This record gives sequence, C-alpha cells and structure tokens, in this order.
Amino acid sequence: MALNKSMHPRNRYKDKPPDFVYLASKYPEFQKHVQTTLTGRVTLNFKDPEAVRALTCTLLKEDFGLTIEIPLERLIPTVPLRLNYIHWVEDLIGGQGNPQRGIDIGTGASCIYPLLGATMNGWFFLATEVDDICFNYAKKNVEQNHLAELIKVVKVPQKTLLMDALKEESIVYDFCMCNPPFFANQLEAKGVNSRNSRRPPPSSINTGGVTEIMAEGGELEFVKRIIHDSLQLKKRLRWYSCMLGKKCSLAPLKDELRKQGVAKVTHTEFCQGRTMRWALAWSFYDDVPVPSPPCKKRKLEKARKPLTFTVLKATVAELQAQTPHSSPTESVSAWLENILTDLKVLHKRVPGGEVELSLFLTAVENTWIHSRQKRREQGRHLRELPRAQEPPSEETSVTEQQQQPDIPPESPANAEALQHFLFKCLVNVKQEEEKDVLVEMHWVEGQNKDLMNQLCTCLKNALFRQVAKPT
Repeated sequence: MALNKSMHPRNRYKDKPPDFVYLASKYPEFQKHVQTTLTGRVTLNFKDPEAVRALTCTLLKEDFGLTIEIPLERLIPTVPLRLNYIHWVEDLIGGQGNPQRGIDIGTGASCIYPLLGATMNGWFFLATEVDDICFNYAKKNVEQNHLAELIKVVKVPQKTLLMDALKEESIVYDFCMCNPPFFANQLEAKGVNSRNSRRPPPSSINTGGVTEIMAEGGELEFVKRIIHDSLQLKKRLRWYSCMLGKKCSLAPLKDELRKQGVAKVTHTEFCQGRTMRWALAWSFYDDVPVPSPPCKKRKLEKARKPLTFTVLKATVAELQAQTPHSSPTESVSAWLENILTDLKVLHKRVPGGEVELSLFLTAVENTWIHSRQKRREQGRHLRELPRAQEPPSEETSVTEQQQQPDIPPESPANAEALQHFLFKCLVNVKQEEEKDVLVEMHWVEGQNKDLMNQLCTCLKNALFRQVAKPT
C-alpha cells in the first residue's frame, strides 16, 4: 500500500504502513487475497472489491478491535483515509479523548466514522442513513461491537440532511461529519466527464450504492444543502464539516459561505497514496479556535548548473593584445559587453568575487535569433560597390538623430522596457589556473530558459568570430 507522507501527523499509518505479510499470517480471510510477486513482494489487488473489503475488515480488527461486516454492493471505506478525517475533527474541537457529541451524515454500511470516534475517543454519535441495506448493516456493526450506548443509528427519509434529523432533538452537537456523494451521474462516476485525461486511472475499485456515490448536482449541490441547513441550525452545532472528492468544489463552497456571512471557515486536505480528498469546516461560534489551512508547499527548484563556455588561453591573449594593460577577465568582459551592446541586451557590472567580474543581463527582446541571417545580409552588402554620397548636412543629421535616438542604459525608456523582459541572468567571468577564462551564465528569472541558452551560444560564437577576424 503506497501511503503519502502528507497524511495527518497522528495517523498511525503515516510512518508504519500495514504489514501485509504479518496480517496474512494472522488472518486467514485476508491471506486468501494477498499475492506474492516473483521478487518476493506481497501485494493486494485493489481493483478486487473482496480484497479491499478483507483489508478494511482486517485493519479494523487488528488495530482497533472492531469486527464489522460490509456488503460488496455498498461502499467499502479505506481505514487510513477515514482516520485522517477523524484526526482533523479532533483538531477542530480541541483535542482527543474528550467526550464529544457528533453527527455522521450518511454513515454507510460500515458506520466507520462513529465506530472509530467512539472507540478512540469515547465520542457519542448520531449516525443517519437513508439506504435500507446500509442502515441494517450499520446497526448490526454497532451492536456486535457493543457500542450502542455511544452510537445511535437512525433511518431518515431520502434527501434528508440535518434539519429533519435534528427536528425532535434539543441537544447541542460539537460537530458533524459527512462523506457526501461525489458524483452527479453515472458518467461522472466513471470519470468520463470529470477526470483529467492526464491523470492515471484509479488504483482501486469504486464500490458503493447509488445513494452513496451519486446525488443530484453532485457533491457541490449536496454540501450547499448542508450549508443552507446550517444557516437555520446555526449554534446547534459548534462545527459543520464535509469531505470533498474534487478540489474544484472547494472554492465555490467557500464563496457560498462568504456570501452567507459565515466568518469562521477553514479547510484541509487528506492524502493517501494517489488518493486526495479535501475537507471544509465552518462555525457560527465566535469563541472556537480555527485551525490554519495547510500551507502551500512550494516545490523547491533544484539548483541548476550554469551555462558555461571556456575562452582558451590563446584566445585570451589575442583579446588582451587588442585591449592593452587589462587583465584576462577584464579583456573577456569588455568584449562581452561590446557584443551585448550590439545585440541590445541591457547589462551592467555588479560586484563580483576577488578573481572574477560579473555582469547582470536583462534581455528585453530576442535580437540574437536571426543574427546569422543578418550577418549574411551584411556580407552581401559589403560585396556591392557603394555609391558615393554627400555627407549629410548638420540639419539632416540632427533630424535623423531625433528620429533614431540612442537610448542610454539609465534612460526612462529603458526603465519602462525593464518591466517587460524576456529573462534576467548573471554572467560571471573567472580566470582559471591555466590562464583560460571561464564564462558562467546563471539564470535569475524570466519566461524561458531556452532563450538564455540561445544567447549563451550566440555570445560564444560572436566572441570567437571577433578573435578570428584578420587584423
């Protein structure tokens, strides 16, 4: 079983996945469903509903002392994922072990949330159910685990959520939980309309009756109905909560709560292998502490190696001959600056190390991509005999300068261009032991790293062409 490290920190399966070998040796019913690969690895076929049921029943027996029965034609819950929800409710209501009263909307045949909450924390539960088969199994599972004093399973009419279930009660509940029907129709349940084509197919079978997995309008409308019930019940419950199967449902539901003026709102996410679920909670109490939503963990970019090229000692010597009294790094840097100026790439020197020079580059347009074509055109023009022209008058020169002004690096027009750039990078020019000079280009930010790669090639070729020119 692949378990995600992003599971709730108190989830017992977070750092200790179920040991299939041990469970198979202890529970014959589970042993019938495990398979051993040629490499000796023990696996389970999660697309086989009987195998999934065997695992759920075995984990509940081994780790919680619960004996349950679930029909194959009804939803078979996964224990680690349900534990995540239980632990989050603990966070909402302020800890473990305190006697609390909760409601499980649509408890299912397994009645898993009330069974876990009662066994782990001694919570009292009102468990509602609309399906006859689920109701009978839930009631039987509660009775055979001797938890009838803590869990009351009630049969309610179709489309009933909170209002009808609480109309004859005056108790204030601490929370409600709900694993709503995720889908609006059969096509959506099969992933035809809702599943991104790039996502891998589900790794486990989807069991469940129609009332468990489908509802009019899907989970979005189902949870909106709970929100509307909560607006009438308000402080009859300290926390209202629901689990969601689709991340895209979270934002519109939060918007709905915002429109209704509900101030205390939070959310979280549950992870189990490739399965992701989200949960939303809200309260009308002013004194409840609100757990912070999970922070967005930004993926740390891997340190990228700079683009480099080496200017050999012989080439450095030629450059130094053309720029007397300069060091190797100064000569290479000066020639790079000349090339960057020709390419109209903005640049300025910045403080570098003791044995290196640094240039900060800002490319605002791609002037290097067609440089080869431009060189060919220049070559053709040089082969043509130019016709002698009279030197332009002072008035004409002034006019041309006004039409094509040179923009110095610090001009306002340049500052405006800096706001719309292709990329920025840092160029380090370092002298090596053999008097070669190494040029490094470090990416800073921008639209496309390929553009920096192109510029690097252009600079290298232009520098070497400049040295190869006949004197």
